Amino acid sequence: MKGRFTELVSIRRIPCVGAVIKDAAGRLLLIKRGHEPGAGLWSLPGGRIEPGETDHQAVAREVMEETGLTVESRRLLGSVELPGLDGTVIDVRDYLAVVTGGELAAGDDAADARWVAAADLDSLPLTSGLAGYLDAWGVYPA
Repeated sequence: MKGRFTELVSIRRIPCVGAVIKDAAGRLLLIKRGHEPGAGLWSLPGGRIEPGETDHQAVAREVMEETGLTVESRRLLGSVELPGLDGTVIDVRDYLAVVTGGELAAGDDAADARWVAAADLDSLPLTSGLAGYLDAWGVYPA
């Protein structure tokens, strides 16, 4: 329309992966985020996909960096869009993964890492929507 100015805003999307990992006792591996977004909240291990990396490579790298564990990713469980910093959108694809080695220790941007029983999940401050996504995908606490 004449005299009208329309600005198109491009939203920056950040591709990320996450890993749903259980131990032999059925406990879920969670990390306590050490940095924003979500500093101090408990979440799945994961993070940004680096240029040229596949989702499965990113899962293995991120889990190693944050927990010291080596994993093999399996099937895609689901994806979510989360609000990031400065108006960005974080596109997360969460994969089922299994531990193949290593020793659990918090590292990189994780302030802590631990195995969490389903009964203890509600007592932790979780990242927004995490419990609902896990339940909807039928992987935890089921």
